[in-house]
Amino acid sequence: MLTIIYIENGLFFGFLLPGDSLLFIAGLLCESSLQLSVWTLIALLIIVAFLGSATGYYSGRLAKNYFKNRKENFFYKKKYMEVAQVFFDRHGMKAFILGRFLPVIRTFIPILAGMIDMDAKKFMFFNFLGLIIWIGSLVLLGHWMGNVFPNLIDYIELVVIGLVVVTAIPVVLTWTKNRNLLV
Repeated sequence: MLTIIYIENGLFFGFLLPGDSLLFIAGLLCESSLQLSVWTLIALLIIVAFLGSATGYYSGRLAKNYFKNRKENFFYKKKYMEVAQVFFDRHGMKAFILGRFLPVIRTFIPILAGMIDMDAKKFMFFNFLGLIIWIGSLVLLGHWMGNVFPNLIDYIELVVIGLVVVTAIPVVLTWTKNRNLLV
């Protein structure tokens, strides 16, 4: 679980991983199956997510130099960097808080922040704040739901499917609204 959270928060291919549902399920299971206190679990998850984001940020800084003279292709267009800059300019640091709750976006925010040379201290502070809110809320929600509905674990497959659908809605809506920016 810690490895998945690390990868999802900063490695390019991490966008494929189910972070939100994993955090919720971890909260649901923390004191029973995982035999960890909810606060220890949250602390461990924040540490690995922060390390993953830092990895993404610094790999983004390295990638900027790589892409500077690179030909555009399907995955890379110089316009993507402009879109990232406009995104950060428009949304400011709330991108690090709200972006945590958007699958795919949470993986690329640290990488793009590094590629546009965002100030490292500013990035680390707001990234850490976003991680505390994201991880804390989802793990505590799972923990609370597990206490209120002890049999919820028997419906884990439905819970995961529901979480995937709910967390995909904002991404689909945002993509639909902004797809003209990326073309």
